[in-house]
Amino acid sequence: MASSKVKNKSYKRKNGSEGFERVDSYDAKGITRIGAHYSDILKALGEDPQREGLQKTPERVAKSLQYLTHGYDLDPAAILKSAMFHEKYSQMVVVKDIEVYSLCEHHMLPFFGKAHIAYVPDGHITGLSKIPRVVDAFARRLQVQERLTDQIRDCFHDTLQPTGRGRGAGMCAPLHADARHTKAELGDHHLGVHRHLPHRPPYARRVHQAHQRQAPLNNYRKGREGS
Repeated sequence: MASSKVKNKSYKRKNGSEGFERVDSYDAKGITRIGAHYSDILKALGEDPQREGLQKTPERVAKSLQYLTHGYDLDPAAILKSAMFHEKYSQMVVVKDIEVYSLCEHHMLPFFGKAHIAYVPDGHITGLSKIPRVVDAFARRLQVQERLTDQIRDCFHDTLQPTGRGRGAGMCAPLHADARHTKAELGDHHLGVHRHLPHRPPYARRVHQAHQRQAPLNNYRKGREGS
């Protein structure tokens, strides 16, 4: 069984290079409940949860799951609104190469990639630092790439109400059982003025070209074949 002595704690870790202090908080009741189930899972796998190397494993797994799914406790729209300003600016705003880490809801295994956000303001802008935070708020849930893409796009559309907005995402799943046969995918979702363009918007063409040069899974497959 997971320890019943787990307490609500906040762990502070300083990052000198970034200049901020990170606080990780865990829910004690949730850790106890999840940890108890993982003790049973270890037993079902033929392991002894009481042996030295596994005694704290259920608690560690419970904490990791709370962190990997903490997006459920965040309000992405509120994140955008916290730094939303009136501004007469009509040029495209682009934030590229936002790191995305999420859990596939079908197998609860990690998938990761990069997201690229672009929007054309219509009277309102948001702080650039808030854009990756919105991506992370949706990614830190049980997800599939298609829904993740739509949720991010719709959040920008409903909150900022720009004249155009788009999102592209390149994802791969190297930990999936069928990863050797999986190609990296790139999805585009556009609204507003972007939707009616006869060709991809310039930012989307640049993103696709950069993504094709990376080919992350090709390198993964070569490594597998050479092992």
